[in-house]
Amino acid sequence: MTDVDQSLDEGILKITLNRPEKLNALSTEILMMLDAIFLEAKTNSDVRALLITGAGKAFCAGADIKRLGECDAQTGYVFAKQGQRVFRSLETLGKPSLAAINGYAFGGGCELAMAATLRVAAVAAKFGQPEVKLGVIPGYGGTQRLARLVGKGRALDLCLTGRTIDAETAEKWGLVNEVVDPDCLIM
Repeated sequence: MTDVDQSLDEGILKITLNRPEKLNALSTEILMMLDAIFLEAKTNSDVRALLITGAGKAFCAGADIKRLGECDAQTGYVFAKQGQRVFRSLETLGKPSLAAINGYAFGGGCELAMAATLRVAAVAAKFGQPEVKLGVIPGYGGTQRLARLVGKGRALDLCLTGRTIDAETAEKWGLVNEVVDPDCLIM
């Protein structure tokens, strides 16, 4: 098993972030893998849609904090630009994508979900943009996507307080399209 697993079944490319011990945190390597997967999916006529999920109790807990701790201003900028490019490629793929959010979707994980065409969450899923607690802002395009999905006021609330919301609130606000029982998330 790798940090990102993929399988193609009946035209649906299932992508699973597979670092459950790190809550599927985004490393440079995972971003590079996603970049390659999205590029291949765009040009592969056998791929008609994408399904993105996470292994274990998290969809994706965001950027790998260890990786962030190693960044200075320049390397942090490069890491942010890499994430922006990868998430933009998902957003503009030209094929529908669904984020099946099985658990925590924080920071870059929430931003990854927002880059998908649609978002479905398990009832226990939690969402947030806690970057402010680290002294930074969402760096992968989340400030723009979040405001488009939930409105400027709610986006500012999440980005400036770092608080989390549950799946029911996320659905009410328009961050997710539907909330389902965990057994129905991926069938």
